[in-house]
Formats: sequence, structure tokens, C-alpha cells
Amino acid sequence: MSRPLLFLDVDGPLNPYAAQPERRPAGYTTIRATVRPGRPLRVWLNPSHGPALLALGYELCWATTWMAEANRWIAPVVGLPELPYVDFGRGLLAERPDGVHWKTEAIVTYAEGRPFAWVDDEQSPADTLYVHAHHPGPALLHHVDPRIGLREADFTALAEFRAITDGGNTSPRP
Repeated sequence: MSRPLLFLDVDGPLNPYAAQPERRPAGYTTIRATVRPGRPLRVWLNPSHGPALLALGYELCWATTWMAEANRWIAPVVGLPELPYVDFGRGLLAERPDGVHWKTEAIVTYAEGRPFAWVDDEQSPADTLYVHAHHPGPALLHHVDPRIGLREADFTALAEFRAITDGGNTSPRP
């Protein structure tokens, strides 16, 4: 049996972009990432997040506008290996008339029925309804406040969901 997936957004959960711009959160480091032409992006990242995410026992996957660039800019700073990513293709940033986030359908398709958790700062009740209607396995859509990023309570919620999907066994599997 394979491990559940953990879909990771960057901006919000890992990069608390909405924090006060003059006050980098404690434990975070600043990088300047040139992902697109123009001014580099200021990104705050916490190097302890990678080991904490790996310890949860999920199969990690990027679910972010950064897509493959997350492996170049984000993974090394937070201590993650290169991860697969959801390729949003033409759906990237496309608005839907039903109010479902543009990532949701691609994430459900990528999961292929496997249990998954998804940490993001832009989910809504419409996304939860979509996942329940189109995904046969357990799923946790976990909202993270983009002003503070991932915190201990978020890791606890993810560990609890992981335990539920694994029949109560919280120890990570190889």
C-alpha cells in the first residue's frame, strides 16, 4: 500500500507572504528568487519545515505556481529533496465559473483516488465539495494562514490525518 500524498503550496504555507513586510518571522531566512523576468521575489522560508514534513510519512508533491521551480528555489532552503509536482499546464491561474480553485481538479486527477492532504491558503468550501464529489479516497484540505505559514498545529492536523489514512499507525514508512 502506498503512502498518502501531501500536496504542498509554497506561497502561504511555506512562504508567509502576507506577514508584515518589514518583519521576517522568527526562524525564517530570506531568499530572492528570479523566477520570472523583472524584480526578484522576496521569499521567507523556514529550514525546519522540510525535515518536519518528511517526518510525517507522506509522499510529498508540489502543488504550486512554482511547479518545477520549487525544486530549484524552495526545496534546498527548507531541506527537501527534489519532489514531483502537479503540472497545471493551461489550467494555471485559470478562473472557473463554479468557484472551484484552479488547482483543485488537477490535484484530484493527480491523486488518482489515493488518500491525500493539501496545504494551501486559497481553498474554499467549493473546493471541498468538488473533492468530495470527484475523489473516492480520504482527503484533507488544510487551510494555512498566509500571514504566519505552517505552524505546529498544522503539522499536528497533518499527522492526525496521516494516522487515520494508515489505520492509526503514525510511524513513517520507508
